[in-house]
Amino acid sequence: MNTILRKQFLAHVDQTSPEPMMIEVARAEGVFFYTPEGKRYYDLVAGVSVSNVGHANPRVVEAVQRQAADYMHIMVYGEMIERPQVRYAARIAELLPGELSSVYFVNSGAEAIEGALKLAKRYTHRTELVSMRRAYHGSTQGAMSLMGEPEGEEWKGAFRPLLPDVRAIDFNDFDQLRLITRRTACVVVEPVQGEAGVRPPVPGWLEALRRRCDEVGALLVFDEIQTGMGRTGEMFAMCKYGVTPDIVCLAKAFGGGMPLGAFVSRKEIMDTLQTAPTLGHITTFGGHPVCCATGLAALEYLLETGTVEHVEGRGVLYESLLADHPQVVEIRRSGLLLAVELGSSAKMFRMMELFKEAGILSDWFLYCDTAFRISPPLTITEEEVRDSARLIRECLDRI
Repeated sequence: MNTILRKQFLAHVDQTSPEPMMIEVARAEGVFFYTPEGKRYYDLVAGVSVSNVGHANPRVVEAVQRQAADYMHIMVYGEMIERPQVRYAARIAELLPGELSSVYFVNSGAEAIEGALKLAKRYTHRTELVSMRRAYHGSTQGAMSLMGEPEGEEWKGAFRPLLPDVRAIDFNDFDQLRLITRRTACVVVEPVQGEAGVRPPVPGWLEALRRRCDEVGALLVFDEIQTGMGRTGEMFAMCKYGVTPDIVCLAKAFGGGMPLGAFVSRKEIMDTLQTAPTLGHITTFGGHPVCCATGLAALEYLLETGTVEHVEGRGVLYESLLADHPQVVEIRRSGLLLAVELGSSAKMFRMMELFKEAGILSDWFLYCDTAFRISPPLTITEEEVRDSARLIRECLDRI
């Protein structure tokens, strides 16, 4: 590693943990990234489900270059007619179910959540927000407020006071749906809980949640920031599980590798942000033309190549190749989002060390440090699944 670059990294780039990985990235392609010395790593994180179409995808690179040459930032989003925004919004509206047709572009997933919370309060004239325990929706103060107690207190306790009138219930608990009342502005839920360690919904629970929201007039908000854009084997997890929310939040892979998010709703709901007050929600860089052009190119790539059609099969293959290892307690999965449960945080952290040696990038989950993540680019081939699973098994043998 470049010693000067290492020192500058530690001195000037703020780290998010006391012990950063310190792997220098020289280039990336497909499902791999490489160090300056040429060591190859399987990227089984994909930027936490960002790089769904693979690194350095030619279609995406071309879209960035072409749009940057035409124009970049012109004016605050929502005032000018900018082709990349309009084309991407229209394409997303075609693919989303129901009347989810009005797209508000932002810069990130946390911003999408913030916008959705404001929209729900504005539309319902209510204040209570309901979220799930072991949920993660972002690190801004509003999104952080939705970290369900008691688990989320470790991260949010130091930043209180946060948003008031927030209630946490348990994901997949039918009885607790009664806690959603006519005071509730919205219920925010991941259709598959990610940072809880990949927890899919039990049969019927999302449908029951939808019915309860309808009964009391609360808006149902899906956080598809990690599950959207093909990760679960359908373009959106709502399509896989057959439940349509009132608002959906998108980000991560939504930008094709560029920073982009959105919250999407019915036009009658979204239009409430236009008046009382005017400019009820604004953004400077949300919907940046280069980001929108890139996101659209990535989406069209997924659609035209049929990549999403192979996601479930690749996920099943990983499961079949790893589930019988004696160190594996359980594999929880939705498409190519997998949590390999080891039952011990000590074992999981040992795996991180072994992965680094073997040329694998993985990580654990915010609320589950006993399992490691497998969420590679969706473009991963069957051969690459088998080879990376072989390396994983070799690491498991060494625990």
